[in-house]
Amino acid sequence: MITPSDLLKNKKILLGVTGSIAVYKSLELTRLFVKAGAEVRVVMSEASKKFVAPLSFEVLTSNKVLDDTNESWTDDHNHIKATQWADLFVIAPATANTIAKLANAIADNMLLQCALAFPNSKIIAPSANTNMLQNPITKGNLKMLAVANYEIVNTQVKELACKTVGDGAMAEPLSIFWQSARELLREEFWRDRRVVVTGGGTIEKIDDIRYLSNFSSGKMASSLATSLYCKGADVNLIATRFEDNIPQEMHTIDVESSDEMLEYLKDSIRIAKKGKLSKATIMRDEQIHLIQKEPYLFMVAAVSDFVPKFAQDGKLKKEMLGDEFELTLKQNVDILSSIDKKDITTIAFKAEMDKDTALSNASKMIDAKGVDAVCLNILKDSSSFGSDTNAIEFITPKNKERLASKDKLSLSFEIIKHAKNL
Repeated sequence: MITPSDLLKNKKILLGVTGSIAVYKSLELTRLFVKAGAEVRVVMSEASKKFVAPLSFEVLTSNKVLDDTNESWTDDHNHIKATQWADLFVIAPATANTIAKLANAIADNMLLQCALAFPNSKIIAPSANTNMLQNPITKGNLKMLAVANYEIVNTQVKELACKTVGDGAMAEPLSIFWQSARELLREEFWRDRRVVVTGGGTIEKIDDIRYLSNFSSGKMASSLATSLYCKGADVNLIATRFEDNIPQEMHTIDVESSDEMLEYLKDSIRIAKKGKLSKATIMRDEQIHLIQKEPYLFMVAAVSDFVPKFAQDGKLKKEMLGDEFELTLKQNVDILSSIDKKDITTIAFKAEMDKDTALSNASKMIDAKGVDAVCLNILKDSSSFGSDTNAIEFITPKNKERLASKDKLSLSFEIIKHAKNL
């Protein structure tokens, strides 16, 4: 999945780095932010400079690093102006020592002064030895920060710098990047709204080593789910194929057959309809009324129209089959028609190759399938599958709008913008 260069355009990120060996990963995180169009400034603790020189960050960001030695009050190179400038403050890595000081509002270095001065949500990515991280005091400090406007990015289990394997390694830069993007791009409409996305071509068993499928890559579904995640939605992606670089915090379900997809889809829709109360409220008669947001379903999956009538256990031997093998197929269940779409906004996806009939077929699908909108994708040939770009005709009962070809993540943001108005 391509991350567009304007994803974080006009966003300003202050990145704090502390004295952990994981600071080398912060260089990659900086590169991801800059590549996505963000302006980045870095504040370093003195301990972090033992691992990475300030010059490395200055080359990547084209901005001077702020530290304990160079604060200036004649310009904006100080802990007050820097935090007023930033839209988001990310501390990655954050050592156990820094975590303890943050939890107790200690500000005895430049980075901690920035943290205390920054009034908005902050993201913190811990990095520490397992015993240090699991120490009850450290765990208590993290809980304190979680209720004090800090978003904690979970550590991971792997071999640590101390040569032991355990929990404590800083999250991968890509994971921190996506959580930062979510914080910067979140919209109230999508925030905490439950959304189900299906994707990929279903895999229908012939025998234990052979199957029927199609060329659908799952890229569009992964991109769509990622865009919804960035906007703050509670996303459940049910798919047969996934892009490698999707947000790890997003809930995913890996399926194969259409029967398996239908089973998980029904469960996911049922759970989504139970609703997740948003933080938005309405005051009426001095009482607080929580708003329940209607869930969304984006049916992107390419479900097989036909499946083998008699799937076999084991492997079919060519010696048993002879010179010819006739595979009997039966019509598959129509997932989109069979699910309960009441109280859930549904957007279907349709792929067509015949330009003359594509628009008509897609429009008829709205009434035939009982959906709120259809995203029509007109394919040139089988090579159209798996491409990094796409164009969509967004069709509703009253309107048709062409969404021009662009990378699939950028296109996904356009699709969900239109979906808001259904």
